[in-house]
Amino acid sequence: MDANVKMLSKIKKQLHEANYKLTPQRESTVLVLLENEKDHLSAEEIYMLVKLKTPEIGLATVYRTLEMLTDLKILDKVSFNDGLARYDMRKEGAKHFHHHLLCLECGSIEEIEDDLLGEVEVIVEHDFHFKVKDHRLTFHGVCQKCQNK
Repeated sequence: MDANVKMLSKIKKQLHEANYKLTPQRESTVLVLLENEKDHLSAEEIYMLVKLKTPEIGLATVYRTLEMLTDLKILDKVSFNDGLARYDMRKEGAKHFHHHLLCLECGSIEEIEDDLLGEVEVIVEHDFHFKVKDHRLTFHGVCQKCQNK
């Protein structure tokens, strides 16, 4: 079975468990997210791509769908240094949001799947008596391609 079809089926189940339906508009939005998973798209970029699949869809519907998927922890909302909210599919079984490498020269964004902050969380919880629910880490620097220029 195609990975996107499998993921869509899981998301449909999650929506159903939260008493939501996978409407055609929501399905188009989820498919765009799955098809462009590595691109960290903004709501407007997602809307433009969804509109190609479902021409009658409105921007407000896409925004509501993105917010609902974020609330259900299917998506993560991420902000980099361009001020735009971008959306990222949460990896299956991920306890935390994954980390990013942001190139300050070309703007490329790479993902780090490893959770690098497990020990840091323990210290924060113990020393600061702060119950960590999630964390986000973005490294700002220069990617390999730009370094080689």
